[in-house]
Amino acid sequence: MRLLYGKDVINMSEGKVLVGMSGGVDSSTAAAILKDEGYEVYGATLKMWDAPDDAEVSAKTCCSLEDVEDARATAFKMDIPFYVLNMKSLFEEKVVQYFVDSYIKGETPNPCIACNQHIKFEAMLAKALMLEMDYIATGHYARIERDESTGRYLLKKAIDHTKDQSYVLYMLRQDQLSRLLLPLGKLTKKQVREIAREKGFINSSKPDSQDICFVRSGHYSDFIREYAKKEIPEGKFVDESGKVLGRNKGIFEYTVGQRKGLGISANSRLYVIDKNVERNEIVLGPREKTLVKRFYADEMNYIAFDKLQGAIKVWAKTRYSQREAEATLHPLEDDQVMIEYKEPQSFVSPGQSVVLYDQDVVLGGGIIRRFEINQ
Repeated sequence: MRLLYGKDVINMSEGKVLVGMSGGVDSSTAAAILKDEGYEVYGATLKMWDAPDDAEVSAKTCCSLEDVEDARATAFKMDIPFYVLNMKSLFEEKVVQYFVDSYIKGETPNPCIACNQHIKFEAMLAKALMLEMDYIATGHYARIERDESTGRYLLKKAIDHTKDQSYVLYMLRQDQLSRLLLPLGKLTKKQVREIAREKGFINSSKPDSQDICFVRSGHYSDFIREYAKKEIPEGKFVDESGKVLGRNKGIFEYTVGQRKGLGISANSRLYVIDKNVERNEIVLGPREKTLVKRFYADEMNYIAFDKLQGAIKVWAKTRYSQREAEATLHPLEDDQVMIEYKEPQSFVSPGQSVVLYDQDVVLGGGIIRRFEINQ
């Protein structure tokens, strides 16, 4: 065993690895670390979306032409082969169409999780195996460890909890985890930038991307209207009794827990507490009505075990930037589950993902479908 960049390295000196390089500092540094550890490294940028020529482009998005060139430049500096893999058709089907359809149905999807599931860790791994490579790698901040007692691969939080990305990786399967390397899991962001500067990478100070890559202007509603190519009707704002409070701009413009941008005058602050898609109504109420005691999820993926055998204590997280809250996970029929918080929590939105933890271990997760407002 040897220690490199703060990481314990065991039998890490051989094998071919395809590194997904977005053009950012994280994936570039991940590739550099793996090369220094003795891997035969190949870089790959996934081409997923072409913005219209006249599109307003946000500096916070990823996957632009500039990002491709940054990835190519860092690969050249490391003297590693570099590919651009065309994933546009699959990305539109599995991510963009899913994003638009979910919003129109009144849900609040997470397209980055869908992209990870279908593109970065499904399609890229298939491509790597076709090229007779042993592993894929990304610049995500999380850790993978093998439990010797069970033989299962575990997904764990990053050492740097301020950068932890385990929430968006809960969908990984055992066969994918066994082929995935995450070299940044035991590093801080500061350490990553220091390594990039030492390597002379042009992106060592590049800001992190934040916005959705295919929504270049940052305006989700404008993109949905344009992509769907149909009129999205306005609806009503109502209170819990059904009293009309005003007009909403369309069911997809709002998410549960939202307070700002409602355009409603009231004596007290109002929040989105529910959405009635059939009636095209947004239900508003006081903040305490955003609190949820129980909610339900499906499309469950478990990492720490094969199947949920009975109710277990967990720590649940329903937003990327949210802290986990203590809860009980109950199995239901047809692979559905019910999550019951110990104390009611806000911001539980259908379409979002719930990720379940035991300390720093990701047990698994799924898609939220419905919730019960705390009474």
